[in-house]
Amino acid sequence: MKTTEIYFRLIIVLLFIGSFNHIHAQGKKADVPMLKLNNGIEMPQLGIGTFAISYEQAKAACLEAFGKGFRHVDCATAYRVEGAVGEAMKESGIPREEFFITSKLWVSDYANGKTLASIDTILKRFQTDYIDLLYIHQPIGDYIEAWKDMEKAVAAGKVRALGISNFDASNERFHAIVDNMKIKPVALQIECHPYAQRNDIREWVKPYDIKIECWYPLGHGDKGLLSDPAIKTIADAHGKSIAQIILRWHIQEGFSVIPGATNPVHINENISIFDFALTDAEMTTMRSLNKNKRFFNVTLEQLDSWANRR
Repeated sequence: MKTTEIYFRLIIVLLFIGSFNHIHAQGKKADVPMLKLNNGIEMPQLGIGTFAISYEQAKAACLEAFGKGFRHVDCATAYRVEGAVGEAMKESGIPREEFFITSKLWVSDYANGKTLASIDTILKRFQTDYIDLLYIHQPIGDYIEAWKDMEKAVAAGKVRALGISNFDASNERFHAIVDNMKIKPVALQIECHPYAQRNDIREWVKPYDIKIECWYPLGHGDKGLLSDPAIKTIADAHGKSIAQIILRWHIQEGFSVIPGATNPVHINENISIFDFALTDAEMTTMRSLNKNKRFFNVTLEQLDSWANRR
């Protein structure tokens, strides 16, 4: 065999190995159920949250999560990790269209000509041409004018869907958006878990087909919730952890759920909830645990005091 032919074959083998490793590094997209939003687009029901972690942790967690099959990432300008998510998306080699990326505008970016410029800055941080879902982070400040500018971003193709976060704090402010704006919210992001099942807020959103997306889905790591004996009995029956049972309850209730995690073991555990289902009796048990016990308790007056925070 000629030297040139050997060299050529070696190149082909190396290219094949490189391609295989690249595909392997991407990770297979998990079979996560999709929620159809009220504007017709679909959102993966399970995502990974990026609240209260460092830039480096967010990037590493996203890369790990993408390798395990996560494609939905919840972010916010206030978290200061949008750039980390963007870097992880790019380094993953996964096509942009597989991702469902969300972020939230902070109140300092509402209106006064700031909103559209802030959205462009978010796009640059994510290194993308569009955001799948953009939320108003808090129902304070000039959120009405901000929403109108967000509608312009939708018209320009920079945002696919709009949502509201923490608007459970005020029924009046909730209705100011859902009843009066041209584009209806597709999702309301609130604290929700088995100890605070938010049944009243679930009634608010029903007429509008607005999905509930749950933050603190594991009760912010509350020891009582994560060792609850009733949940442990269910977990033992399925050979799963208490956290997995709680996340499975969220899924079967029809919520979108975004647990945060940086530990690879926990990331893998969080997405390994689609090979079993809770029975009707087990769902009844889970629903009986509601105590209306929240872990983030801030009044509307306190929220309003944040209006000038940077």
